[in-house]
Amino acid sequence: MTIEKKETHTWPELAIGLYEQLTGKNAEITYEFSNMEIHVPSSTADDSKQAKWGLNGTLRVRTKDLV
Repeated sequence: MTIEKKETHTWPELAIGLYEQLTGKNAEITYEFSNMEIHVPSSTADDSKQAKWGLNGTLRVRTKDLV
């Protein structure tokens, strides 16, 4: 069996990939952050402006099949 590796370049691609991997597996991923800062670029240009996001707490990613 060959597993195809696909690079992720955008936030939507990351979300779709996570959903595809977890759907139907009754999975939950929990991340805990303490004063984490993320600088999110407005574009892929080297000199793009960045927005500063702060995370302090828990982020849960859950999946559920809706049938």
